[in-house]
Amino acid sequence: MIKTHANANLVPNTPKVKQKMTSSLQAMRDLLAEDKRYKLDAYQFIRESLQYAHEHMIGELAEDESGEKTGPRHVTGQQLCEACRLYGIEQYGYLTKMVLDNWGIKSTSDFGDLVYNLIRIEQMRKSESDQREDFNDVYDFEDAFEPEFELSVKDED
Repeated sequence: MIKTHANANLVPNTPKVKQKMTSSLQAMRDLLAEDKRYKLDAYQFIRESLQYAHEHMIGELAEDESGEKTGPRHVTGQQLCEACRLYGIEQYGYLTKMVLDNWGIKSTSDFGDLVYNLIRIEQMRKSESDQREDFNDVYDFEDAFEPEFELSVKDED
């Protein structure tokens, strides 16, 4: 789960909030310097794809035993990979594979590396059942972003 604020105007302007935001930015800078495989855009894409998964694939909020809403439902590694595929096609169309490649993303394994890098710097969380391997070989990048055409045959009477 990404720890971000939907509206910056709602965030109190206190030293503690500023310190947390500064430490998050520094953690991201350090991550980009440490792991040069991926561009900042790749991390933003993962965050946006997670949001896309919640809005278009997962839907309802999770509930506890009493039926109280506890927050967004968990997204598995495979679901996030599919959300990345769908969101990428929605945003970039035929160019999706080329855009992702430019950011250093060449397989679903890269999605996993990005997610686990964000988990390591506490920008995302994982459940106990999540594993890095959940992202391996979810689909073939060579075919996943190809446009799908539907053929229709016209009956002639």
